Amino acid sequence: MNRTEIEEKLKEIIRPYVQNEEAFQNMTADTDMLRDLQINSAHLVDIILDMEEEFDIEIDDTTAEKMLTVGEAIDITEKLSQQE
Repeated sequence: MNRTEIEEKLKEIIRPYVQNEEAFQNMTADTDMLRDLQINSAHLVDIILDMEEEFDIEIDDTTAEKMLTVGEAIDITEKLSQQE
C-alpha cells in the first residue's frame, strides 16, 4: 500500500472524530490531530484501534504516543505495513 492510499484510508478513519471541519478540509501532514482537528484523546485511541484493524498492523503504546500529526500517523502506518 502506498502513501497516498494510506492517507486516503486514514482520512476515512479520522473523519467521524473530527470537531473542526475547516481544519479537516485543509489537512496536511503537519496537522495536529488533537489541537487542529480537535479530536479528544479518547477518540485518538479509537483511531489507533481502527488503524490497526484497517491496515492489519499493531501499534504499541510508545509508538502511539508519537502519533500526534497526520504525517506521523501516515509514516508509522507505512513503516509498520512494510514490516508485516
